[in-house]
Amino acid sequence: MSFDSDTLLFQVVINPEEQYSIWPDYRPIPAGWRAVGFSGQRQQCLEYIETHWTDMRPASLRAAMEAQGEPAAR
Repeated sequence: MSFDSDTLLFQVVINPEEQYSIWPDYRPIPAGWRAVGFSGQRQQCLEYIETHWTDMRPASLRAAMEAQGEPAAR
C-alpha cells in the first residue's frame, strides 16, 4: 500500500524528544513513540504537525540550552 494514497489514514505520533511524525493507522506504533490523539489523511496530519511542532530542536537540546541561559525558542 502506498503512503501517498488519499484513502490511507495516519496518526500523528511523538517521541520522548518531542519530535513528531506520522504513522499508518493500520500499523502498530513503534517502540519509543506514542500517539498524540490526532489521525486523518496524510496532508491533514502534516498540517497538524506544522501547527504544533514549533521548535524543531530535540527536547534534550532545548533543556540543555535553557540550563545555560539561552533562549527557549528561536
